Amino acid sequence: MTLPPALIKRAREFTGTPAPVRDAATIVLLRPTGETFELYVLRRATTMAFGGLYAFPGGGVDPDDRPDPIRTDWPDRLGVPTERAHAVVGAAVRELFEETGVLLAGPLDEADRVVSEGVVGDISADDWEADRVAVAKRELTMTELLRRRNLRMRDDLLFPWARWITPEFEPKRYDTWFFVALLPEGQTARDVSGESEGTRWTGPAAAYGLAMLPPTRKTVDSLGAYEKIAEVITAASRRDAATPVMPRVELTDDGGALLHLD
Repeated sequence: MTLPPALIKRAREFTGTPAPVRDAATIVLLRPTGETFELYVLRRATTMAFGGLYAFPGGGVDPDDRPDPIRTDWPDRLGVPTERAHAVVGAAVRELFEETGVLLAGPLDEADRVVSEGVVGDISADDWEADRVAVAKRELTMTELLRRRNLRMRDDLLFPWARWITPEFEPKRYDTWFFVALLPEGQTARDVSGESEGTRWTGPAAAYGLAMLPPTRKTVDSLGAYEKIAEVITAASRRDAATPVMPRVELTDDGGALLHLD
């Protein structure tokens, strides 16, 4: 896989010790359309690192990402100890809420339900939006938000897909888990992240022409093998999200670079 010019420049200029790696989570939000499905992407603001490229909602793990999970198999599925695995899952739910307004949570006394209009009210209403902003500003943790609203995290609606570690030449490096999740009925993804210049729903094939970093592109390509969301969820149960993909960069004599994913 060839690299964008900015990445090639960094790869060729890199010397010294690699930056430390921070845990992160990315969520591929899916919705059905006709007989197939679409995925939600946002175009990062040009003022940010990798500005202008399309990505999925996501970000780094915070120390307060500790809502109580439903699933007990996260350490095995993610390949890390329990506390770390639960933090990654908590970050995935928080980042999705921060960047899209979509909340994977449900009433404590109704285990099979997800928040939506008619269950806990309109989660795009002013009081909910104030809470989302407070979470984004780290003035309110997800644990506090869920407790105050008598909700629990619905991490059983997250399905691990892959794990990527940033190449050593990057100044900021992440150990990132990719999850897929179905847009809950009655909720709407909104462009509220403040870090994007636009968002869109797109099918995997239609996303081919969008500029993306290699992990995002490979994820879109892998989802293109399936026609229905049910097939994606079934495939997720067989995916290895514990073993990281660690890209290897080969500098070429013509001044370029190749990214190997083996």
